[in-house]
Amino acid sequence: MFSIREILISLKKIFPFFLLFTSHIVNSPVAAQEKVIAYYTGNGENIRQFPLKKLTHVIYSFLHLSHDSLRCKNENQQETLRELVALKKDFPHLKVMVSLGGWGGCASCSAVFSSEKQRNNFAKTTVALFEKYGIDGLDLDWEYPAIEGYPGHAYAAADKENFTALLKSLRKAMGKKYILSFAAGGFMQYLENAIDWAAVMPEVDFVNLMTYDLVNGYSKVTGHHTPLYDYKPQQESTRKCVNWLLARGVPSAKLIIGAAFYARVWEDVLPMHNGLYQAGKFKTGVPFKNFKTYFSDSAGFQYHWDKQARAPYQYSARKKLFATFDNRRSIRAKVHFVQSKKLGGIMFWELSLDQPENGLVDEIYSALHQ
Repeated sequence: MFSIREILISLKKIFPFFLLFTSHIVNSPVAAQEKVIAYYTGNGENIRQFPLKKLTHVIYSFLHLSHDSLRCKNENQQETLRELVALKKDFPHLKVMVSLGGWGGCASCSAVFSSEKQRNNFAKTTVALFEKYGIDGLDLDWEYPAIEGYPGHAYAAADKENFTALLKSLRKAMGKKYILSFAAGGFMQYLENAIDWAAVMPEVDFVNLMTYDLVNGYSKVTGHHTPLYDYKPQQESTRKCVNWLLARGVPSAKLIIGAAFYARVWEDVLPMHNGLYQAGKFKTGVPFKNFKTYFSDSAGFQYHWDKQARAPYQYSARKKLFATFDNRRSIRAKVHFVQSKKLGGIMFWELSLDQPENGLVDEIYSALHQ
């Protein structure tokens, strides 16, 4: 009976590179780590209560467009940026990015980014901001190029081409040193009309798919705002969004799907089908950390699970309130979808809405590592 040591010595004599090869396999990662990306609107002190070791990226939201430059809104944002970047001393794996735009935060984007000179100056000042604070990259959240977004904000057909040109300018200025991503609408009108996907995706490291608010605050009919699957005509979903992009050659590893750490609530909803797909009026949003209080038995809420959509909802017949959201079960389903499709990871809006302990970040981490 030969010992393991004797076998290895014999193999080394026969195959000189055997041990080098096996050592490389043992010490190499089995697979690329899925990204867990948190948008964050709070300050640098409060973020430390959350499980930062379970995140890969934090995107501080939002900076603003001042003329044609990326700027902090005030001194408080400047201080928050310093505090967030300082987190990397304790969490060296963590990437700290900033975001421009958001819903209602890109009023001048269409006009400013229509000019090559202003696009180039935006790219130049963005890199200067990175260097000043030690930031790792930019997430561009223009809602939306070429289609209507925030009411009253300008948009034009030329935005689509200008968005591509903007990302090219940013990549040229940033090189490979910095991360470049953008937040994309998860609905078909955006996918089909706002972005030149073939031209854009080679320029970015990944795209954050906002596969939430798919039924939004302007809707007069209830529905799932962040469903994993669709099963009705014209219904939006995470699967529909991802499959559309994959069919057009977008690399799966660059696709980050979105989760919602909040509920959307409609009022004046009649009880047919427990309020699902019924007429109603948008009432409010509810952070995940407040779910237990808001959706209490005393308020008359009853929990339901739509197995076709892989989505939860709540309905109170007494108050005629309907709520749509992500929870632990739907988060796990989304993580498994990421793994089955070999996607780049999952992101969410936003970290301040979570429970500091035993929250949805912990659920994502647990599902990824089970």
